[in-house]
Amino acid sequence: MEWWNKRVFYQIYPRSFCDANNDGMGDIQGIISKLPYLKELGIGAIWLSPVTASSDYDNGYDVSDYCDINPKFGTMDDFKALLKEADKLDIKIVMDLIINHTSDQHRWFIESKNPESPYHNYYVWKEPRLVKGKKLPPNNWDSLFLGSAWKYCEENGLYYLHLFTENQPDLNYNNPAVIEEVKKILKFWLDMGVAGFRCDVINCIYKTSYEDAKKRRIKTGKEFYLSQKGCHDILKELNRDVLKPYNAFTVGETMDVSLEEAKDFIQDELTLVFPFEHHTGVDCWFQIPVLKRKYKPFRMIKILKKWQTKMPWTPLFFENHDQARSVSRFGDEGKYYKESVKMLATVLLTQKGTPFIYQGEEIGLTNTDFKSMDEIDDIATKNIYGTLRRLKFGKKRAFKMTMNYARDHARTPIPWDDSENGGFCTVKPWLRLNEKYKEINVKKNLSESDSCFNYYKKLIALRNEEEALQLGDIEFADLGKDIFAYYRKKDDKTFFIVSNMSGKAQKIREEVRGLPILFNYRNFNPQQKILRPFESVITRI
Repeated sequence: MEWWNKRVFYQIYPRSFCDANNDGMGDIQGIISKLPYLKELGIGAIWLSPVTASSDYDNGYDVSDYCDINPKFGTMDDFKALLKEADKLDIKIVMDLIINHTSDQHRWFIESKNPESPYHNYYVWKEPRLVKGKKLPPNNWDSLFLGSAWKYCEENGLYYLHLFTENQPDLNYNNPAVIEEVKKILKFWLDMGVAGFRCDVINCIYKTSYEDAKKRRIKTGKEFYLSQKGCHDILKELNRDVLKPYNAFTVGETMDVSLEEAKDFIQDELTLVFPFEHHTGVDCWFQIPVLKRKYKPFRMIKILKKWQTKMPWTPLFFENHDQARSVSRFGDEGKYYKESVKMLATVLLTQKGTPFIYQGEEIGLTNTDFKSMDEIDDIATKNIYGTLRRLKFGKKRAFKMTMNYARDHARTPIPWDDSENGGFCTVKPWLRLNEKYKEINVKKNLSESDSCFNYYKKLIALRNEEEALQLGDIEFADLGKDIFAYYRKKDDKTFFIVSNMSGKAQKIREEVRGLPILFNYRNFNPQQKILRPFESVITRI
């Protein structure tokens, strides 16, 4: 088996993790200072959100130089020091790779505005449609951040494609020169010592056609850019020429991917792909996060079972930089707060696959009680609010709906203690802290034996010690509608994991077999016929 089959990943959002120079924004030296903390937790690999040079319109996901470091985070020497110090602790570093688009401040794009430039064909430039003498976009595609996917450029009289913000022009993968540039970028970082890449919106990179598309609520045009054959061909080429020779790990963010499509992406292309069905299919309508519906645990269980059963291996996650906090979505911020955090941890770390913990998840951070749009930084969230207002939703309702989606819930700075700004900095932070930082912070978690952190630590240690929990087969048991129960088996070792994923006590159809070795309440009786709200237990059989 490969190293990524056994290790637990931890995602770091650099600007919010640790601020070493006290300028209000996290940095690489801050990450280095907290590597011992991650080692104590049991982490074996880090997914590092973008640290490359950027115009920062979308917090690093608009790259202005693929082979340099954003000065807000430090220098290339700082990054090399991070690789060195992480290696000493046997922690691998996986970088974020954003190659569907660049920043509009990237040298390639600036030069591409000239139709005579060799860089012009690095991007998708199209003539406007003329309707009654008026210049209109080349087609009816939507941006995923709302509005048209096309921006008119006064300098050359052409439109360029941007599936995301207008500051993120899409690269043209019909141009072989772009693919060769990507190969150089991959080799640059792999030669430096990174272990691989998390590939941002990687199933969007190839556009088969630029004709008008079927009009949809969202993502008009997706039939021409999502998971196209050309995308698979490019990923196979990148894998053959660079990734496989370097034995690089890759995990793809693959939007709207079905289970069968996910299987295609791991056939000599990517190592793994993130499934999002358990995010889009459990607590919102029509896969639109602002349209909130009541969370039902049985929906989550059904989806998790499907991906566990039908995929050979899958990334496991409840949180990342784009998702609201899991305890606020799938648990309880009140009476059963700790129990629900620990239950979700148990489910995350005992299924078959590679677990990804997002920063702050291990201390049970909740959503933030933002009071107004003035406190929001994220451009996508601002766009959604603006769209709702244009659709005549009132301010209060539009704000409430927008907060169902707000990515800044996950992006508030990590509170390291209960001092000013949670010990993150003493100046004004780039984004306000969660208002609960005096009660939920790292220092308090480290000091309390029954804390969320210490439960995660015990759970990760158990997983790291037991191959049955890493590599073992999974076999499901039916103990009740909202009960997620399964065995993990390898050789002569068997573990039984049972979790009540609901906030109500649930009768179970049979006793929990085996010797209890880890549970999230103060006690557990194997003969009990009822699981308390969010109760979870691991037994050894």
